Amino acid sequence: MARTAELAFLPMQGVDLDEVLSIEQISHAHPWTRGNFNDSLAAGHWAYCIRPESDGAQPGTYLDPKVLWAYCVLYPAVDELHLLNITVSPKLRRLGIAARIMNAIEGIAASRLMPRIILEVRPSNIPAITLYESLGYQTIGVRKAYYPADQTTGQREDAQVMAKSINLAQ
Repeated sequence: MARTAELAFLPMQGVDLDEVLSIEQISHAHPWTRGNFNDSLAAGHWAYCIRPESDGAQPGTYLDPKVLWAYCVLYPAVDELHLLNITVSPKLRRLGIAARIMNAIEGIAASRLMPRIILEVRPSNIPAITLYESLGYQTIGVRKAYYPADQTTGQREDAQVMAKSINLAQ
């Protein structure tokens, strides 16, 4: 069902943060805080809540347009779009939603004449790396000790920096 629903990208607002944080906290070892999201919103980052398009779906089902499927936060720089956060609800993973969101983000970059998207990902996040590579992203570098220390090992994890050039001649 979730595969066929159209996605609605709605600007993230302060009232969305309880829902966003409920997904963020169960999805990441080091989740963003309410303050991180508030700071991004205040800085003018492009933050979106992704919900299914309204088509008369039954309230309370996953096709209900009130249900948050995913969110993303983008930082527009002069000549590139930096993906800061993309998270799909755990209950809706492995349905192709992240790939659809990434394609939409590429459309946003193209419409704003930004020739490149850049992101950081944990080297241990194999599903995300596999997705990004399947979409044409390439590793362009490493940020040493980028992520907060693991509570068990005390070790910080590097970030794999990936990028994709966006075709602006359309």
